[in-house]
Amino acid sequence: DEYFRVSNCKSAKDMWDTLQVTHEGTTNFKRSRINTLTHEYELFRMKTNESIQDMQKRFTHIVNNLVALGRIFPNEDLINKVLRCLSRE
Repeated sequence: DEYFRVSNCKSAKDMWDTLQVTHEGTTNFKRSRINTLTHEYELFRMKTNESIQDMQKRFTHIVNNLVALGRIFPNEDLINKVLRCLSRE
């Protein structure tokens, strides 16, 4: 698959740009994805009848996707966010 994506490229830079867009997405797509995930992060709450393990999995998934896109969170912020999101039940 990779070969066919770059086989018509004229230079190494064209190949690199093609592969970068293929695997990372365009700048606009990345910005949109960061905005969506940040919104999910900000609104994150524990669901009714959700276990702590399931909540942690959802939270980790959001944070890991943001980190992969270059958004880094201090550990203290993550801990405080999780503590604020816990259900009172």
